[in-house]
Amino acid sequence: MVRIVVADDGTLTVSVDGAPYLPPEFSPPWRRASFPAIVDAISQQTGRTLRVDVIETDGRTITDFYTPRTPRKAEPQTSAAESSVQAASAAEPAPAPRLMQFAGSGMIPGEEVAVAIIIAHAESGPDGIARTLIDSRYLEHSPTGEAVLLGRISATVCVGQPQ
Repeated sequence: MVRIVVADDGTLTVSVDGAPYLPPEFSPPWRRASFPAIVDAISQQTGRTLRVDVIETDGRTITDFYTPRTPRKAEPQTSAAESSVQAASAAEPAPAPRLMQFAGSGMIPGEEVAVAIIIAHAESGPDGIARTLIDSRYLEHSPTGEAVLLGRISATVCVGQPQ
């Protein structure tokens, strides 16, 4: 069990199974933006699903569960002939992505905001508004052309069409 207590100044106090979990030596205190790195590190260290309780400054408790990420498989080795063919095709520049902005309000300042189909994470600004740039190629796979912003702490959900 992971317990994260949010202080008024936005710093976090983290414990794992009751024992303090501290930032690396000489690092600044944990902050809201550290949340994903904290959970990922603990999840990878333990190798098991985590129950995470976040206690907000107003006393609300938000509980979520996280499973460890599965490691990516190494790419297979290629022969020298295949490597030269790949190098030639890699020299051709890929088309530049056409980025579209999507913004949603109601987030807690500094919280991590999921962008679905989860292709990235963004952080809300001090005004609680999350903005992200989405490569339009991802939206080609969505019949509605919609994207979702999900506040991992506030549970705020914003659904809309990027412009």
